Amino acid sequence: QVQLVESGGGLVQAGGSLRLSCAASGRTFSSYAMGWFRQAPGKEHEFVANINRSGGTTSYADAVKGRFTISRDNAKNTVYLQMNSLKPEDTAVYYCAANVYGIAKTRETYNYWGRGTQVTVSS
Repeated sequence: QVQLVESGGGLVQAGGSLRLSCAASGRTFSSYAMGWFRQAPGKEHEFVANINRSGGTTSYADAVKGRFTISRDNAKNTVYLQMNSLKPEDTAVYYCAANVYGIAKTRETYNYWGRGTQVTVSS
């Protein structure tokens, strides 16, 4: 089992930045690939970014490519999502998730989820 707790969400104006953190406890953090997903009101969960176990491979949704950066610190059991040039359409609850099988974009392949952190971008 691994427990995930997101933090860093909040209200920001369009064009601003936020840095989300996801702290993991339980089994060895470096055993998991990690992902960030988001869910806007009335919409399905949407893939945002993922990172492999070592941090050497990442991928992004087209909607955030060039604006968001995912990273991890295995010594601190934490994965981050740096979000720059935020837009109102980035407003959502952001979730981190752990995948024992490896890096993936499909929500159903992730084994463990945090409870989410709200990000609101005002225009």
